[in-house]
Amino acid sequence: MAIYTPPLRDMQFVMHEVLKVTADLQAMPAHAEIDADTINAVLEEGGKFASEVLLPLNISGDTEGCSYDASGHAVTTPAGYKEAYAQFVEGGWAALACEPEFGGQGLPLIVNQCFYEMMNSANQAWAMYPGLTHGAYAALATHGTPEQKTTYLHKMSSGAWTGTMCLTEPHCGTDLGLMRTKAEPQGDGTYKLTGNKIFISAGEHDLTDNIVHLVLARLPDAPPGIKGVSLFICPKFLVNADGSVGARNSIYCGGLEHKMGIKSNTTAQIVLDGAVGTLVGQPNKGMQGMFVMMNAARLGVGNQSLGLTEVAYQNALAYAKDRIQMRSLTGPKAKDKAADPIIVHPDVRKMLLTAKAYAEGGRALMCFSSMLLEKEHHHPDEAVRKESGELLAMLTPIVKAFITDNGWTATSGCLQVFGGHGYIKEWGMEQFVRDARINMIYEGTNTIQSLDLLGRKILGNNGATLKKFGKLIGALVAEEGVNEKMAEFITPIAILGEQMTKFTTELGFKGFQNPDEVGAAAVDYLRVAGHLVFGYFWARMAQVALRQIAAGNTDPFYVAKLQTARFYFAKLFPETTALMRTARTGSKVLMDTDAALA
Repeated sequence: MAIYTPPLRDMQFVMHEVLKVTADLQAMPAHAEIDADTINAVLEEGGKFASEVLLPLNISGDTEGCSYDASGHAVTTPAGYKEAYAQFVEGGWAALACEPEFGGQGLPLIVNQCFYEMMNSANQAWAMYPGLTHGAYAALATHGTPEQKTTYLHKMSSGAWTGTMCLTEPHCGTDLGLMRTKAEPQGDGTYKLTGNKIFISAGEHDLTDNIVHLVLARLPDAPPGIKGVSLFICPKFLVNADGSVGARNSIYCGGLEHKMGIKSNTTAQIVLDGAVGTLVGQPNKGMQGMFVMMNAARLGVGNQSLGLTEVAYQNALAYAKDRIQMRSLTGPKAKDKAADPIIVHPDVRKMLLTAKAYAEGGRALMCFSSMLLEKEHHHPDEAVRKESGELLAMLTPIVKAFITDNGWTATSGCLQVFGGHGYIKEWGMEQFVRDARINMIYEGTNTIQSLDLLGRKILGNNGATLKKFGKLIGALVAEEGVNEKMAEFITPIAILGEQMTKFTTELGFKGFQNPDEVGAAAVDYLRVAGHLVFGYFWARMAQVALRQIAAGNTDPFYVAKLQTARFYFAKLFPETTALMRTARTGSKVLMDTDAALA
C-alpha cells in the first residue's frame, strides 16, 4: 500500500514564512481573531483524517469501484466510504470554510484548500464527493434567493447533503451553448426539467440523504447559444416546507461511466424526466451562477493534481532510498550491500526533484490563489477586492492547467522510479497516474484554459492584469537585485518578465490578423506563464530560506528548499525558451495540413 505523510511543515512554511497569511487574514473582519496556531492545529487534525481514514481506502476503493443497481437507479460506493463520510461530517470538516450564518465554522479558505490537498493525496476519488459541494454552495450563496439559501445551505455546510454541477451533455462538453436540456415553467414558481447529462462526478451515491444538483437548462423562449442558458436547483429528493426530505424527484442516474481512473467516484449519466427544479438567479443568466461553481472547481482540480504530485513523490522517494540496483557511476556508495540504492543515480534524482519542485511550487501558488479569493470576498477595501479578483481570474487557468500538466509529468516520473514495480497495482503508483490524467480534461480541458488565459485574460485587457503580476516580480527584483546570493533566482524571472511583454504583444498582433495564431500558441503560452509564476514563488521561497540560514538557523528544511529551488531554475524553468520558440512558429504548420490529416 502507498504511504503518505501530510506535508504540514511545508504548508506552514508557505503560509506563515513566505506569504505571512495571518496578517492579511486579520485585516478582514471575518478573520480578525485567526492566528497561526489555530491554522496549524486544524490542519494537523485534518492530516490525521486524510492519512489514517482515507488513505487505507484508496487502493481498495479503486479495486472495488462503485456498483450500480439499474432497477432502483441506485449507486453503492466501495466498502468503508460511507463510514469515512460519517466521520468527515462528525468531525465538522464539511463546514470548515462555510459561512457561520449557514452553520459553517468560518475558517479561511486557505485552511480548507490545504485540508483538501491532503485528502486528494490520500484518496482523490473520495474527496470529490464533498469537494464538489463547495462549488455548489458558493453558487447558491452568491446567486440564490433567501429561501433557497435557507433550504439548502445549512444542509450542505454540515455535509448532510452534497452538491453537484450538471453541465455536460452527450453531444456537447465545453460548448454549453449547444445544450438541449429543457425547463418548462409550471406557473407556481417551479419548472419541469427534461434532458440528459453525462460525466457528472458524485452524481449519485449512498453517502447522504439528498444530493443538490445544479442543472443548466433552456427556457422555452430562450435565445440561442450561451445567452439562453439558465441555472436551476434540482434536488434528488424534493424538500418539504419544514426542511425534511420529501418525495423522490424525477432526476436519476441512468448508468455509470467505465473509466480509466477515479474509479471509486461515481461519474454518472443523469436523466431528467420532468424533474422539478427552481430557478437560480435571472432567466437566461445561468452562466453567472455556474461560473462561480466552475471557477471554484478549477481551483479544486489544480489542488487534486497537487495532492497526487505530493503523494507520488513521497512514495517514489521512499522506494528510491530502499531499492538497490547497480552501482553509482562515481563508485560504490553502499559498500556493505550488493548494489547501491537507486537514489544515487542522476536521472532518478531528476525525476524525484521534478515532482518535489512541482509540488512545492504548486503549493505556493495554490495558497496565494486561496488568499486572493479570500480578499476578493472579505477584504474591507473595495480596491483590494477588485484587484484580487482580477489577479485571481488570470491565475485560475494557470492553477488548473499548469499544475495538472505538471501532475501528469510528476506522477508518471515517480512511477518510472519504481521500474516494473510501478506498473503493478499493489504499489499504488499506477493509480496515481490514472487518477491524475482526468484532471487535465475535466472542468475545461487544459487547451480551453490556455485559450482563456491568452485570449481573454491577457489579450482581452491588453495585458493589464499580466502587468499587475509583473509588478510583484518587479518589486522582488528591486528588493533583491543586488544580492549576489539571490542572483540565480532573480535573474531568470527578471529576464522572462521582460520577454513576456514582447512575446505577448507579438502574439496579440498576429492573433488580430489571424485568430488561429492564438489557438496555435495558447498551450505553449500558458506553460511559459506558469513557469513565470512558479519562478516568482520559488524565488520568494529561496529568499526566505537564505535569510533563515544567514540568521544561523540550522534546520535542514531550508537547505533542502534552496537545493530544490536551484534544481527548478536549472532544469525545469529553461523549458520557457523552447516554448516561446514553438509558439512563434505560428499556425501554418498546424492548419495547412489537410493532406497529412486526410
